[in-house]
Amino acid sequence: MPDGHHPRSSPGRRAVLRGSLAASAALALPLPRASAAAPAQLLGGRPSGLWGVQTGDVTASSGLVWVRADRPARMTVETSPTESFRSVRRWRGPLVGPGTDFTGRTALHGLPPGRDVHYRVLLSDPDDPRRTGEPLHGSFRTAPVGRRAGVRFLWSGDVAGQGWGINPDRGGFPVFEEMRRLSPHFFLHSGDTVYADNPIEATVALPGGGVWRNVTTEEKSKVAETLDEFRGNFRYNLLDAHLRRFNSQVPSITQWDDHEVVNNWYPGEILDDPRYRVKDVDVLAARSRRAFGEYFPLSTLPPGDSEGRVYRVVRHGPLLDVFVLDMRTHRNANSPGRQATDRQGILGGRQLAWLKRELSRSRAVWKVIASDMPLGLVVADGSEDFEAVAQGDPGLPLGRELQIADLLRFVKHRRITGTVWLTADVHYTAAHSYEPSQAAFKDFEPFWEFVSGPLHAGGFPAVRMDGTFGPVQRFLKAPHRANVPPGEGGQFYGQVDIDGGSGELTVRLREEGGAVLFTKVLQPGRVGQ
Repeated sequence: MPDGHHPRSSPGRRAVLRGSLAASAALALPLPRASAAAPAQLLGGRPSGLWGVQTGDVTASSGLVWVRADRPARMTVETSPTESFRSVRRWRGPLVGPGTDFTGRTALHGLPPGRDVHYRVLLSDPDDPRRTGEPLHGSFRTAPVGRRAGVRFLWSGDVAGQGWGINPDRGGFPVFEEMRRLSPHFFLHSGDTVYADNPIEATVALPGGGVWRNVTTEEKSKVAETLDEFRGNFRYNLLDAHLRRFNSQVPSITQWDDHEVVNNWYPGEILDDPRYRVKDVDVLAARSRRAFGEYFPLSTLPPGDSEGRVYRVVRHGPLLDVFVLDMRTHRNANSPGRQATDRQGILGGRQLAWLKRELSRSRAVWKVIASDMPLGLVVADGSEDFEAVAQGDPGLPLGRELQIADLLRFVKHRRITGTVWLTADVHYTAAHSYEPSQAAFKDFEPFWEFVSGPLHAGGFPAVRMDGTFGPVQRFLKAPHRANVPPGEGGQFYGQVDIDGGSGELTVRLREEGGAVLFTKVLQPGRVGQ
């Protein structure tokens, strides 16, 4: 959410691949399907990783390193405190092959806290270790164990949505290079990491005239239904050189939302969409979740994980814990949202209990709740149903609001301080303070919610607010029309800095191009701000 579709001309397979190769050459990008182009025994040379490297869920002593090979290979990671790699620690990784679409992750443990870690990934022939490709380099910084160092991170969401793909005329996804230059400790990706339900066509007519050109691939020429098509959606974004460079230097904390599967989905849904032959959303979600786990370095998605759990807490030293929610997998069906009792809500009972428990245990100064959907914005699903928490009734909590009221009451009565909500989803940027004095439900302490996005998708106008929890709009910037192309503005991300001395948390809402639109400084241990 939001969703938008352009008229489709259904380009043929050869036309799609021709466009992909031409555009990829212009951007110096890897071929989109190198590993699938031929059996491993027909590939010459040595193993390589054209899709770059990533790190994720980095803590004070650990992290995950990711790579994708172009054929079966043994993954090995070497780490060093310096770029020269004079002192090397070696980590034996997995054999990567077709079972994981040639992706692999290696867990690093026992790292020194608060230090730069330089790493390189080696891919070697499983039958002949001497046949090793060129190393793939990256770096990251582990979380500190003391407060003095401070923390900086960025957040946003929504990449390659509404048909706006990698455009060689504007250099792909330039916002990732802009964010990399801010040198964050990590990037919180707030969902809609891909748009599996939004095909990418070779050209799109621009509203004011002219043509937007896209790099295209076979898997992005239709909605994703098969496992290979979902994998191709996650692989598509990695064709962008800016994103690959960003990934190599900025660790991620990644969550998902709806467009990793299909717009506004919920468990048990049966699609009424002629584009889909597979109508069972649970089947689609399972395939996407597998590809999601293959293409991001996530600590809670080990191979064979039976629960399919995406929610988790990532601890970043004494200043910060990040609570990554999953408001998609465990929710009830989208509805008018007026029911007087609702145990499942948007989180499900098990996730809510987990969140309460982990918030109670947290000793971090700041507890960022990474929410894939905003709390007080009315996000519709059709004419009668609602997609997020709010349903437009400003009175006492009903429907999914009941679960959020329970959580907010818990935070107040357990005297949990330092909670800040960060989200994306609605394709504009805003700052909301939630005030009990303005609310129908008053049994909570004041808190802030900051909204930012998209990174590279259509910009959309603001939606109305629901008064149940008393949100007050402190800042807003949104396009005045729907589906504004990335090249015309409306692309946003947020920056958070936590001062190591004072503990102050400063939020800056930024727009692509570098402008700081809004700044708010929050004091540690206080409520209301």
